[in-house]
Amino acid sequence: MRRRTITRASLAATLLMLGTFTTTGVLPAAADSSPTAKTTTTSASSAEAPASAGLLAAMQRDFGLTKPQAEARLAAEKTATAAEPKARQAAGASYGGAWFDADSGRLSVAVTADASPATLSAVRATGATVRTAAHSARQLDATRARLDKLDAPDGVSGWHVDPKGSAVVVTVVADRQGDNDVEQFLDRARATGPVTVEKTASAPSTFAAGTVGGDPYYTGNVRCSIGFSVHGGFVTAGHCGSAGAGVSGWDRSYIGNFQGSSFPGNDYAWVNVGSGWWTVPVVLGWGTIPDRLVRGSAVAPVGTSICRSGSTTHWHCGTVQGLNETVNYSQGAVYQMTKTSVCAEPGDSGGSFISGDQAQGVTSGGWGNCTSGGQTWFQPINEILSRYGLTLHTA
Repeated sequence: MRRRTITRASLAATLLMLGTFTTTGVLPAAADSSPTAKTTTTSASSAEAPASAGLLAAMQRDFGLTKPQAEARLAAEKTATAAEPKARQAAGASYGGAWFDADSGRLSVAVTADASPATLSAVRATGATVRTAAHSARQLDATRARLDKLDAPDGVSGWHVDPKGSAVVVTVVADRQGDNDVEQFLDRARATGPVTVEKTASAPSTFAAGTVGGDPYYTGNVRCSIGFSVHGGFVTAGHCGSAGAGVSGWDRSYIGNFQGSSFPGNDYAWVNVGSGWWTVPVVLGWGTIPDRLVRGSAVAPVGTSICRSGSTTHWHCGTVQGLNETVNYSQGAVYQMTKTSVCAEPGDSGGSFISGDQAQGVTSGGWGNCTSGGQTWFQPINEILSRYGLTLHTA
């Protein structure tokens, strides 16, 4: 599906039909951290038109749901997303994490056994279901931080806090589990705190690609995807280009340059926009669904559905599986990533992860493909906005 440039005069009438244009007549972007992000954030419960037929079809395809089930899940996830910050505050020091329970359609919040009856009552008042946690989120985050200081071998693909299991999960490539360096790392990891181990089929890698046809942006011979529009440019993955590198659009016309880029450690970047390109608060639906307007960046809890738009595999959906995960790429570790069950392939790097109308982050890497399945990680958008002092372009 080729993108056509559009005139400013026709912009308002064509927002819902936009293709790869966002910040340039292409797509949108985002990425890294700090509490002063200048994002125009609308809560996940903001007014929105009913879910489109295309989005519901994608949910039915990727989750095996009926149309009424998909509609009910989207509504429940919106409620859970709005409740999570309130539940976290109500739990206080006893907070052990939260996730969306698809079976019950409610937010589950873990609290430590020493939580007072008043605390439990306050958490339940937010609409959440209370679960008992062996460790607080603060303890688990401290364990993850200690792990981040260790050098991990290639056979370890990453680690993350699992609120359901109240532990930090270290993920090991299945056929490398018996390697001496992996076993030694796991011994050191277990000494840092509550750690469990799980296996994965393959090590993650980034999703950049050599020059091929499609709807993307290009830097040198690398093709990536735009994440979200910000005022003055767009955000994307850091591994797609270094600061100062020139960027061209799907039609190979000049857009701008990487103004900031970080990889590894982080995987985010932003590109300024000029030369006749401009920004649009839209994520491309690729004909699967109508293009999505972006209205904010409220964080979707673990367990909620999430969808990804990219220039290679277009529109795919899955669930949020973990927050604040460390991913150990061959180029080095990247921190504070979000893990999902969404598939992706080379060229999708930098593309948009969105939940409803709320921007979530930019595609970093993963394993597998969109034929046999896999997992993909993204760098959260609010981190990027904070790091570079950017403002998300919203509708």
